[in-house]
Amino acid sequence: MNQYEERLKKFLQENNIQGEHLSFNQSCHSVEDASKAVNANTDDFVKNICMIDSNGNLIVAIVKGEDRASTSRVSKALNIERPRTATPDEILQKTGYPCGGTPSFGYDAKFLIDQRVIEKDIVYTGGGSENSLVKISTKELQKANNGVIVRVRK
Repeated sequence: MNQYEERLKKFLQENNIQGEHLSFNQSCHSVEDASKAVNANTDDFVKNICMIDSNGNLIVAIVKGEDRASTSRVSKALNIERPRTATPDEILQKTGYPCGGTPSFGYDAKFLIDQRVIEKDIVYTGGGSENSLVKISTKELQKANNGVIVRVRK
């Protein structure tokens, strides 16, 4: 287990978040890879799309694995100028986790959760590295990130 996975596991424990951290010997970077790793339907996965607003603040749009996040919907939801997608370096710097393993909580950001995510009882999200995931209820996920439920998918 690497430093990023250790940090996330510690966050889960210290904040009493009921989620199961899963590590694999294979990549979970894409939804397809992740679904094979846990033998689950691709419908059970969420992506964390990191964006930067005009003031340099981090916004995370959480959408289902098959959906895409809309910068214009994020802009409208927050009443801000249209944000831009964060670079992998910015993601690591602002979240403390590498692109491809970024979890849906555990760092300072404005979290927006698409309504389609909340329709699921349980989802899988980034586990801190490309080889790990967190299995968590959507209620617990929202509790962990204090996310706002709003349509952010295209």
